[in-house]
This record gives sequence, structure tokens and C-alpha cells, in this order.
Amino acid sequence: MDPDPLPPQPWLRSGRGQRRQLSLQLIVDTALDLLAGDGLEAVTMRKVAQRLGTGAASLYAHVRDKAELHELMLDAVLATVEIPDPDPLHWKEQLRELADRLTTVLASRPGIARIALETLIPTTPGMLNLMDRMLGILKAGGLSDDDALLAGDILALYTAAGGYEQGLRSSAGATAEATERIARIGQYLEIVPAGRLPYLVALAPAMSGQRDGYAIGLDLLIDGLAARAVPDPDRADPNRP
Repeated sequence: MDPDPLPPQPWLRSGRGQRRQLSLQLIVDTALDLLAGDGLEAVTMRKVAQRLGTGAASLYAHVRDKAELHELMLDAVLATVEIPDPDPLHWKEQLRELADRLTTVLASRPGIARIALETLIPTTPGMLNLMDRMLGILKAGGLSDDDALLAGDILALYTAAGGYEQGLRSSAGATAEATERIARIGQYLEIVPAGRLPYLVALAPAMSGQRDGYAIGLDLLIDGLAARAVPDPDRADPNRP
């Protein structure tokens, strides 16, 4: 019988564990895994490098700094969002559907919406492609160039904020905490002097109602954009004989 094999000699390079070949994709995937398990605060260059079994210095050949890494994570997550081709007859529905998809994806990965809010002007290829496709829908609706650009920024901010809030509300105990806070406000309004905070006092009974504030806000945004759109006389009318 052959004797048990000897352990590898640690001073020989061939005896060391084989590291995975570093790539930008591997770094971003590892960062997203770290985000899912430990939260955004844990996603640093040093901790990602530790997870990969290397030093932080080796990551800088692929990523400039932590801010860029976070932006690349956002890019990777939003790359999963399907964007329709612009349809002038259904641009409002397309815009609403796209906004819902963006918000849902951002809410599904706690921390990603925060990156979206903290990134002043995204410059990654995926984000530029997403913005280009969104602008195509806005232009198909008859918006001017200035209105389309501003609308793109506003919708990006609204979906990021919506994703952030929905992520918070989906966390454990969020519903109970929200109910407790609303009750606390109601109790306080009962003891404020007459005439103070009149609108809050009058609307207090409605605070606990179940309303989809996100959907209402999105409708207001899109309806407001539609009011500024310039009708295209060459656009086909599906109801025309």
C-alpha cells in the first residue's frame, strides 16, 4: 500500500492554493455577494480583496476606488432591467412600466438604491445605455430636448428614492415600526394647543390608511410630463378608420 502523500511544501509556489484569475466581473460579483450578506458598509476594497484571497492593491488594477466599485455594482444590477423599444402611442405606459421595474430591482438588493442616490452622475456603460433608452421613450412622447433630459434625471431620482424606501419597508419589523410611529404622531396631535398644526390634526385620521403613495407620485410625474408634450401630427391614430 502506498503511504499517505506528503503535504505540499509551502515554500514552493506550485504547492500553494491556486487563486482565481482576477477580473472586473469577478470583483463586482464578489462585491454583490458581500452586499447581500453583510450590507453596503461591508463593501470595501479591502474586504472584497479578502473575500478573493488577495490584497487590496491587486484590485486597483481593475477598479479605481470604492466609489467606482459601488457604481459598477449599480450598473450590474440595473443591467438586468428590460427596456422596451419606444412606442409613441404607448410611451406613458412604457415609462410607468420601466420606472416600476427599476424601483423593484433597486428594492430587491438593499444598499443598491443608496448607491443610486449617492452617485451624482453615473458614467458606466450600462447606466448610459439605460438613460439613452429612457430618453428614447420620453422623446417618443413628444417632449422637448430640455424636458426629456430633466425628466430623465427626475425619474432616476424618483425610482432610486422609491427603491430605497421600499427596501426599508421590506425589512423585518418595518411595518410594526411604521404603525407605532403613526400612532405616536396621532397621540401627540391630541395634546397640541387648538389652532396649532391644523392640517396635520385634520388629516390625522387618514394617516393610517393603506395608499400606494409611490404609484400616485409616479402618475403625477408622468401626467405632468404628458401635459408638456407636443403632439406629433404625423403620429398614427389607432382609432382612425
